[in-house]
Amino acid sequence: MAHTSTDYMDLEARYGAHNYHPLPVVLERGEGVMVWDVEGKAYFDFLSAYSAVNQGHGHPRIVGALVDQAKTLALTSRAFYNAQLGPFEKAITERFGYDKVLAMNSGAEAVETAIKLCRRWAYDVKGIPANQAKIIVCGENFHGRTSTIISFSSDPDSFAGFGPYMPGFERIPYNDIPALAKALEDPHVAGFLVEPIQGEAGVVVPDSHFVSKAAELCQAHGVLFMADEIQTGIGRTGSWLATCGDCGCQTGRCERNPNTYTRADILILGKALSGGVYPVSAVLADDAIMLTIHPGQHGSTFGGNPIAANVAQAALSVMEDEALMLNARARGNQFREGLAQRIGSLALIKGIRGKGLLNAVLINDSPESSTAWDLCLALRDAGILAKPTHGNIIRFAPPLVITESQMEEALERMEKVFTQFEQTL
Repeated sequence: MAHTSTDYMDLEARYGAHNYHPLPVVLERGEGVMVWDVEGKAYFDFLSAYSAVNQGHGHPRIVGALVDQAKTLALTSRAFYNAQLGPFEKAITERFGYDKVLAMNSGAEAVETAIKLCRRWAYDVKGIPANQAKIIVCGENFHGRTSTIISFSSDPDSFAGFGPYMPGFERIPYNDIPALAKALEDPHVAGFLVEPIQGEAGVVVPDSHFVSKAAELCQAHGVLFMADEIQTGIGRTGSWLATCGDCGCQTGRCERNPNTYTRADILILGKALSGGVYPVSAVLADDAIMLTIHPGQHGSTFGGNPIAANVAQAALSVMEDEALMLNARARGNQFREGLAQRIGSLALIKGIRGKGLLNAVLINDSPESSTAWDLCLALRDAGILAKPTHGNIIRFAPPLVITESQMEEALERMEKVFTQFEQTL
């Protein structure tokens, strides 16, 4: 029986929880940067499942790894060893330069894991009295939606009505080094958890010195610097990690340059770690931190399963072999410069910002208005999929495989949409 988009949306409304407000389009197929709805209309995907599909939809090597491993052995739990986990652990720790990795499934699980690691290290190594460890976070953060994580959110949609909240967190303004320095004066501070670029907040890019200076301050105070690179990592911002800095190299390996690379004590990855085909996340740290957790104290039935491990190896190899971080740099510059030339002077546009292929257009209207949503509907009609965040900001993050000609075509469509929209105001 054939179903229309309306039929599928009605089914979700009838039988699914109403915890999302999707753009009204029903997708059934994807390839590269393109997706198709159930009626067969093609769209440029400019959201990439919130940066999970960096390697493009349906990448044959990643899908092949998934299918091959599913046919062979899907799940053992960690009650036994499996033949894929060790090779994955070797590949990712050598790739990012850490002693150990702890594999999980979702980004929120990885953040929870990092918090537990930080606290255990605080008690066992730093010597903070039991149950008094504090973790510094930033305002407007987004690290997930578990009960612990929403306890330090500043977004009422995330935390309101879900209390009581987990203690042990102090929130400071983002991109505020003096505020961080003041907070670190407390000897009970164990860690500082931060997004190098705040994606959900509207692609907020901090001052160029913020990440490196924050890490220096943490080191000086004996505090763990924890980088949440779930959305920014794996090539999205033009380097393997957003903490790689701006050395301007053309190799895509600037994380090996000590003059530009800021190394986190705890690195949190997810999303594109699997190319979007399977839930995989990871927390990386050196032995002094990671080995404070012992058998039975943390784990996951699915974390580190054979499919996840094989898929993640393929996803990392694709990034390396196809140099997608370099394409993210080039196409990101093309996007920001091209869009600024085309629509930057419109009264509708308040600003264009971003890094690599993580970008946002700020709409010159209040966050309570429907303008950004209406623009996303118009973009959808023009064959481009994007979503608003924080009311009046539209995030644009296509797969890193997008070509120069595809980007040019998308920019032409965006110019028409924004220009025509302004003429109707």
